[in-house]
Amino acid sequence: MSTGSTAPLDAVIVGAGFAGLYMLHRLRQQDMSAVVVEAAPDLGGTWYWNRYPGARVDVESVEYCYTFSSALDEEWQWSEKYAPQAEILAYLNHVATKFDLRRDIRFGTRVEAAHFNEASKLWTVVTDKGTLSARAVVMATGCLSVPKDPDFPGIGRFRGKSYFTSRWPHEPVDFTGLDVAVIGTGSSAIQTIPEVARQARHLTVFQRTPNYSLPARNGQIPAEELELWKLNRARFRAEAAAAGFGIRHVFPEERLLSATPADEAERIFEERWQHGGFCVLGGFADIALDEKSNAIAADFLARKISSIVKDPRTADLLTPKTYPVGTKRMCVDTDYYATFNRSNVSLVDVSQAQIEEITPDGVRTAAQEYRFDAIIFAIGFDAMTGALDRIDIRGRKGQKLKDKWAAGPKTYLGLSVAGFPNLFTVTGPGSPSVLSNMAPTIEHHVDWIAGALASLAARRKTTIEATQEAEEAWGAHVNEVAHMTLYPRANSWYMGANIPGKPRVFLPYVGGTPAYRAKCAEVVRNGYEGFTLA
Repeated sequence: MSTGSTAPLDAVIVGAGFAGLYMLHRLRQQDMSAVVVEAAPDLGGTWYWNRYPGARVDVESVEYCYTFSSALDEEWQWSEKYAPQAEILAYLNHVATKFDLRRDIRFGTRVEAAHFNEASKLWTVVTDKGTLSARAVVMATGCLSVPKDPDFPGIGRFRGKSYFTSRWPHEPVDFTGLDVAVIGTGSSAIQTIPEVARQARHLTVFQRTPNYSLPARNGQIPAEELELWKLNRARFRAEAAAAGFGIRHVFPEERLLSATPADEAERIFEERWQHGGFCVLGGFADIALDEKSNAIAADFLARKISSIVKDPRTADLLTPKTYPVGTKRMCVDTDYYATFNRSNVSLVDVSQAQIEEITPDGVRTAAQEYRFDAIIFAIGFDAMTGALDRIDIRGRKGQKLKDKWAAGPKTYLGLSVAGFPNLFTVTGPGSPSVLSNMAPTIEHHVDWIAGALASLAARRKTTIEATQEAEEAWGAHVNEVAHMTLYPRANSWYMGANIPGKPRVFLPYVGGTPAYRAKCAEVVRNGYEGFTLA
């Protein structure tokens, strides 16, 4: 791999999704040399790989996009309230073309290692196509980019077709007339199941733990709503930035469910249910904090599930009972619960009779064997740390990042790691990341990193590195805030609980995007407080 020069790059960026594309654009604006390295044959990140039936964004399209270019805002118009995968990928390709980004992206190239040289103060980035040298490395690898490997015995013996929602074929898949299994009921499965049910002769869903899902109320965006957004874009974005999750309608205004009369709470819930999406739980500030309030919200959602699903036993199985509402990733769907009213759809509870093996003909649980023509594995990701764990990243004195994170990831602001100078993680552990609207959250991180690199150059410094003290203090704060909430009570991928052997640590920062952004700005105002610039 040649950069056309023997001089080191200012930065190597790993990943060509939302984060990597914008990072490249920002560094170019600062006249810094950068290359993006991407394992996939093309750009898009998670939106390149996740092409399963029904794949779409779960934040309203007008909010799930870049904000840095007014010209881009004017050129692009979303067709649906929740854009499908193909439209988001088209949007990212439009961005790449508009800002001429492709010429600095190395596609089909996988990063294997990144080592910091203390003598030269440079990073050596080793790929399967060659080596690059750079002053900084930006890990724009995504929070949900490494699929969890299925660990069912006998998986290689299945004679039918196997599919993975995380690595769906690019060519169309037709399930017409087939007996199909879906293993999993997380977000990807909840989007996939209604689509496959419309084709399959019979669909069997294997569920271990039910998930809460909220109606999307998806459809074409009315022209008057688009016009209203255009006229008020700056104000609406400011409202979103001021909301805890960075989403406009998820803004409770400090109203407490525990102190709201029952009939008023019901009215608010119903109004938000009709609007759809994450705003359903966004009317009250204490649902994630107070057990009583959480139970009221759970009761509302349980009644909604039972009102949609006709069979009482199936409705009961689909209703979560083992964790508080919102402490696992909330899902947004179209016709998910109603799909279980179809005569060609069955639900199998594997919490009572677990899957014992994949057989040549299908799936065998502790209770019985099922025959299938195709199996769809929707079993999730090694979230937030998975991509970084798979790269041999070494900092000062050859310390491996994976070793440092053996008991759980430690970062300062989710941006930097002590002992790893000029290594940045976009939406890394310890930042709001997956508990926020990812597009503007990514933009905020990229702008902060670009500013830090520009400040280094202006101060004639070579490296910026989090101090051990700042890292420990931030980690303690992230942990303290998490345990003020109900989130740690769920065996969720937020806790790393879906990966055997992964440390049980709450990975994102739950203190909200306004508080987090204020802290990042304060750090800069105070001369990069908590960092050493050398």
